[in-house]
Amino acid sequence: GAQAGAPQVVTPSIVVAPPATGPTIVLNPAHGGTDTGARGQNGGVEKDLVLQFARDVRVALTRQGYRVVMTRDDDSNPSYDDRAALVNGYRDAILISLHVSSTGMGGTARAYYYRFPNFTSATLAAPTPGAATASNSAGARVVSNVGDASALISWTEAQRGYAPASHRLADVIQGELAQVFSGSPVSAASVPVRELRSVEAPAVAIEISSVAALTPAMLAQDGAPLSNAIVQGIIAFRPSNPAGAK
Repeated sequence: GAQAGAPQVVTPSIVVAPPATGPTIVLNPAHGGTDTGARGQNGGVEKDLVLQFARDVRVALTRQGYRVVMTRDDDSNPSYDDRAALVNGYRDAILISLHVSSTGMGGTARAYYYRFPNFTSATLAAPTPGAATASNSAGARVVSNVGDASALISWTEAQRGYAPASHRLADVIQGELAQVFSGSPVSAASVPVRELRSVEAPAVAIEISSVAALTPAMLAQDGAPLSNAIVQGIIAFRPSNPAGAK
């Protein structure tokens, strides 16, 4: 029924975003399921708060062109090995693990990288049937089921080869956190955070204080400045454009 010569208006039904480039950012909301993490007298529950934080950070990173995945996006509680397996399934990844402390001065934030105990020999698990045996950058043989996020990966020294990069990433993010969370330290700290140990990639844990000091609503307001600090830290460490990657 259109008149001859009338212009045709074409409305695209799908808007295709530019492809994500650079490293894959894996966000790990700590705890989950029956493991609630820290609980505050005002009703704050760590497992719920960090999940919301992770969703906020995911949106912010995606807007910058990063590919972002999460170790959980519900109230599940994957094992340490399952979470590490997800990260190790990517050839170029960065892990950011999110926590809320049970104590501490409210409105502060801290970044941590993994601290190894004082021994040099690795305690390695026996190979899992069907698992691929590879070498990490530190030269230690590891047991890996790369690409299968449900399979267990177990080794004690996987993070060692990435310790300098993790230290640098933690310091960069801590510098950003100190600008938006008054009273936060200016340098990151090394702590034996279990979820970082088995990761073959730069890996950092970030902890917001504290579930005891603030109400859930007040803590939720920290999502925007936390997201911005993480985004700016990752951009400084590894831009989304691989041509500018460090």
